[in-house]
Amino acid sequence: MVKAIVDIDDEANNVINILKAQYGLRDKSQAINRLAKEYRELVLESGFRPEYVRRLLEIQKERIIRIGRPTDVRKRYGLK
Repeated sequence: MVKAIVDIDDEANNVINILKAQYGLRDKSQAINRLAKEYRELVLESGFRPEYVRRLLEIQKERIIRIGRPTDVRKRYGLK
């Protein structure tokens, strides 16, 4: 096992603390290991470019737009 001293900003520290609390981990090193494992599974092993995965995650967070029934869409856009 590798030991490292790292400097992280406050936001990254908050994310690690939240991850630690969510999964009931004992310390920050377990949280960082979990984060690295999830990153590997999501980005590196997915076969997709990291930019594509990042964009998908952004889209997933966006508000859903309800368009209604097909007749409502036709009426809204003046289609027959």
